[in-house]
Amino acid sequence: MTSLDKTALEETVSILDDLIACPTVSTDSNMAMINDMAGRLEDCGARVEIMEDATGTKANLFATMAPDDGSPDTDGGIILSGHSDVVPVTDQDWTHDPFRMTEEDGLLYGRGTADMKGFIAASLAFARHMKDQALTRPLHFAFTHDEETGCLGAQDMIPELHRRGYRPAMAIIGEPTEMQVIEGHKGCCEYTTRFTGQPGHGSNPEGGVNAAEYAARYIMKLIALRQEMKSRAPDDSPFTPPYTSMNIGGIRGGVAHNVIAPSAEVDWEFRPINRDDFTYFRDSLNRFVEDTLLPEMKAGHDGAAIITTTIGEVEGLQPMDENEAKTLMMALTGSNTAGLVAFGTEAGLFQAMGRYAGGDAGGDDGGDYGGDYGLSAVVCGPGSIDQAHKADEFISIDQLASCLTMLDGLGRKIT
Repeated sequence: MTSLDKTALEETVSILDDLIACPTVSTDSNMAMINDMAGRLEDCGARVEIMEDATGTKANLFATMAPDDGSPDTDGGIILSGHSDVVPVTDQDWTHDPFRMTEEDGLLYGRGTADMKGFIAASLAFARHMKDQALTRPLHFAFTHDEETGCLGAQDMIPELHRRGYRPAMAIIGEPTEMQVIEGHKGCCEYTTRFTGQPGHGSNPEGGVNAAEYAARYIMKLIALRQEMKSRAPDDSPFTPPYTSMNIGGIRGGVAHNVIAPSAEVDWEFRPINRDDFTYFRDSLNRFVEDTLLPEMKAGHDGAAIITTTIGEVEGLQPMDENEAKTLMMALTGSNTAGLVAFGTEAGLFQAMGRYAGGDAGGDDGGDYGGDYGLSAVVCGPGSIDQAHKADEFISIDQLASCLTMLDGLGRKIT
């Protein structure tokens, strides 16, 4: 580190300690952490906005440090982004208190240290360093809620930023990549489909509408579509596997061996490599339901239904030939290449920011997946994804130091 010296690293560790003490499991409120971060950023002279969700128990935070000769709304800013929520620790065998940071042998243990409060802590320490600097472009901080349950916070924040006229140039999403620059990942679309039939005695299968059987046929269609996706994979697909994948996560239904199942539900997801696959997969499945399954069910019972609830539809991050964020981050980290990851992030939502002229990013109708690129985005942050979601999650102090070195270089680029 240069300008961001040892004091900044000590401050980062101290901030991370405070953030870990906020148990922001996605099922709970994140307001304590949001308010803590808001106070820190306000002390740095940033303009801070807290955007509460409909319940008032969750919020996003968007803060801006304005350029010396402009306003926070000036175009061309750089976003540092992270999610405030963490996954549960239930049924995990921790040897440390997950919500009290513990340091051992250069490692910092606690839920969220790697995923991804370490990056947020470094960003907040960086903000304090930039407090008295004359910026040449806006520096934005975007901290969201409920990334772990469908990127719900980002899907609210990003369209709102667009409506307010923000036009940043790039976004750096600090998910744990061991400070490797990541330029792409697939989308992630998660659903629960519920089938309502009509019960009856199992000795007369025609005397009711078996929801479990229709759920089974629905699953077979999903599997068939997965096979089709393999043949649609581009020859130059950079992803692993190279095609749009599909997974069945859970099946539930029925009440007894000798009762026609009155209800069933299927949890499933698919991970599209591009917008065309998303549209093809969704439309093919919808036609099968509307033209085949549902009419057959209603012929046996008018009250039969198939209802799909969208848990989350998260944009993929598409590799781009021209990506200012990738070019900048490769220079700051000294990397010669940018890679791909299997896990999903909020980066694709930022990349597609330009299309949010209005409307929602998702919803039960399938939303509008993909679209024109609004700004360049990359994923790059301290820590390893291998530690995420596990007992005794940790991040190394060395990784935080590497992140601060990168941020120090970023600061030099915008002052």
